[in-house]
Amino acid sequence: MRGEMHKTALLFAGQGAQVVGMGRDLAEGFPTAAALFRRADEALGHGLSEVCFHGPEAELTRTQNAQPGIYLASWVALELLREAVPGLAFEATAGLSLGEFTALAAAGAMSFEEGLRVVRLRGRFMQEACDATRGSMAAVIGLDEGPTREVCAEAGVTLANLNCPGQIVISGDAERIPLAVERAKAKGARKAIPLPVAGAYHSPLMASAQPKLAEALATVTWREPRVPVVSNVTARPHGDASSIPGVLVDQVTSSVRWEESMRWLLGQGFTRFIELGPGAALAGFMKRIDKSALVLNVSDAASLAATVAALKESGQG
Repeated sequence: MRGEMHKTALLFAGQGAQVVGMGRDLAEGFPTAAALFRRADEALGHGLSEVCFHGPEAELTRTQNAQPGIYLASWVALELLREAVPGLAFEATAGLSLGEFTALAAAGAMSFEEGLRVVRLRGRFMQEACDATRGSMAAVIGLDEGPTREVCAEAGVTLANLNCPGQIVISGDAERIPLAVERAKAKGARKAIPLPVAGAYHSPLMASAQPKLAEALATVTWREPRVPVVSNVTARPHGDASSIPGVLVDQVTSSVRWEESMRWLLGQGFTRFIELGPGAALAGFMKRIDKSALVLNVSDAASLAATVAALKESGQG
């Protein structure tokens, strides 16, 4: 397929993708990666890299570590890809929940350090909201959006993530989630599984994080994104720089409209997607949304080499 033109979008991982050891082989193999991990530790004033590389898992899973850790590992993946493919061109970015911050930084809407600092705070504020409420989440597999919305209405919970056909995440009070799981199964869900999370993300139970996040975002120097950055809240690109913080505050309690976001990009003629950061969940979602889309990913040294080879084969770099 040498020379075939692709419109390329970069996709950034969200919370839940964290895994002990993320970024370690990249830091050991590439001076650029090692320097970025050092820069992050200095910017935050603590050893985030140590938690990413060695855990323990319980420490990495804490929201205030998982969020900056995934942001950092995703940014390292992007910088190494840029280094290996100097001609790397992309025409849009998107990220799942936390990943939207990485997507904004990648598009030049804020600096790497500002993004890192703000996601560390976002993680802390969301952890505080989790501690102040009793929230939980569940994945609903094999049930359409309409019946899942009915389940939410009946059980008094919220639709948190619309990831891809047949995979929706619901969120709400920990005492109501079991009822929602039961209702979902009764309506024909193939599976409904409570998730091991700290609280009810993307639900009204996170509202106490919003004013604190708004304050933190007000300290960021926002710039116009160089390419469209698709918002989780609207499933359309962010507007001008001044409107970005408000949408990011809304995102804390709003549904993540991921499938719709990807369908918007597909409708705009995007055919190649590069997932950056730990895991390959977004690649999995895309396979369920559109099997014909080309999805590459960079999470470690092996996937970096494979993606670089694929890009060079198609005439980039």
